[in-house]
Amino acid sequence: MKHLTICLILTLINLVSFAQTKQDTTAIKQATLDYIESQHSPNPAQMERALHPRMVKRTFWKDKATGKDYLRETSADFMTLLAESYNLKGDKFPTSPKKEVKLLDISERTASVKLIADDWIDYMHLVKLNGTWKIVNVLWQYNDIKQH
Repeated sequence: MKHLTICLILTLINLVSFAQTKQDTTAIKQATLDYIESQHSPNPAQMERALHPRMVKRTFWKDKATGKDYLRETSADFMTLLAESYNLKGDKFPTSPKKEVKLLDISERTASVKLIADDWIDYMHLVKLNGTWKIVNVLWQYNDIKQH
């Protein structure tokens, strides 16, 4: 019985020492929202705030000439430019865009998030560096994969 009690106490101490804080949860959600909202209302500074400079965004794509699938990559620099220009006319998103953030896993310095937007799904990895959560990886797809 003593052995079981000691194991239980050690497990609880371990969980408490590595559990995310409410501030971490809020900051992770905010980085995710900055990513999508910077595209809704063109705001490159907001996008830059969300991304680590070495972020890579990937998706699968189909080459129209060959019919073969390949992996397509986008950089943080491109995403910042996209946030500046993608929705300048205000016609790329509905009036009330969908932006559902699901926290899949959070540890002390890493997190996995699923963002469900209007036409696509983004799976993201975030890292906490120098006290700030940044998106480092994005894997996305259209809801209708025929759009790829």
